[in-house]
Amino acid sequence: MVRKNEDKGVGIIGVGSYLPEKILTNKDLENMVDTSDEWIKTRTGIEERRILDDDKTTSYMAIKAAENAIKDSGIKKEQIDLIIVTTVTPDMAFPSTACLVQRSLGCMNAAAFDLEAACSGFLYGLSVAYGYIKSGLYKNILLISAEALSRIVDWTDRNTCVLFGDGAGAVILSEVPKDKGILSISLGADGTGADYLMQPAGGAKLPASEETIKNRLHYVKMDGNSVFKFAVKKMNEASNIAIERSGLQKEDIDYLIPHQANIRIIESARKRLKLPKDKVYINLDRLGNMSSASIPVALDQALKENKINNGDNVLFVGFGGGLTWGSCVIKWYR
Repeated sequence: MVRKNEDKGVGIIGVGSYLPEKILTNKDLENMVDTSDEWIKTRTGIEERRILDDDKTTSYMAIKAAENAIKDSGIKKEQIDLIIVTTVTPDMAFPSTACLVQRSLGCMNAAAFDLEAACSGFLYGLSVAYGYIKSGLYKNILLISAEALSRIVDWTDRNTCVLFGDGAGAVILSEVPKDKGILSISLGADGTGADYLMQPAGGAKLPASEETIKNRLHYVKMDGNSVFKFAVKKMNEASNIAIERSGLQKEDIDYLIPHQANIRIIESARKRLKLPKDKVYINLDRLGNMSSASIPVALDQALKENKINNGDNVLFVGFGGGLTWGSCVIKWYR
């Protein structure tokens, strides 16, 4: 019997992350494509990013991040009811990366599936986990966002290859006291902008062929100007909606963890929220854009650096291909 639990909140009780050891700097990229360290930093804010070793996989990073989150939560693996992995770079089309993670971790009491919402994946996954726990269907959910974007980046395209990095972040969601944890979530999508950011080939529309490989259609394609304009608008709108739904005001937000895509987009969001720079977590300069992994990795790093305190109102906000966007306000409770 599923029993909705109205007298409990839903919060994050464990956090973990994993980053590959290999570092690719802007100087390295100068030797690969027609670009410069100054050009990349000025337009994006990125100085370096992590690149996954050739013999490692998305599931490898997901497992490492999950192990750290489980350890941080203090719960046992057999207590996990559901595993959700958000990624645009699964190990394979099927089985799901979540099932590969389940097998390796030994969480045999858990259901498992993948969720794909591009860079908004973590926020979409957060909403799914919230709904499941709030409904009473599951109690402890492992949510992992893992991306090996270096595998789908065209290293001859200077407009996209400078942007992305690899990594994974994971959280354990569970019941917390009422009025703690997640206070609000807002999601959105606009499929009319689907062509702005995409990987054209590799699916049922354009299966791998000599032609798709020749035309480099298995790599990320992006209309940078359109994505930038969309992101600036939606980061602000999504933030306002989540704050309003939480019952708080802008001045009640203690800390902002945004999707790490572009420093100018982040700065625009910060200024509109009237937050000081020390209340916004930025690792974009060191890690680049890790798609759905960017927010949970930033959360893990912010916690380790004691940037977030018990009772703080924390805002997550991001956007991605689809086009998609999302935001969440959480009252931090551990």
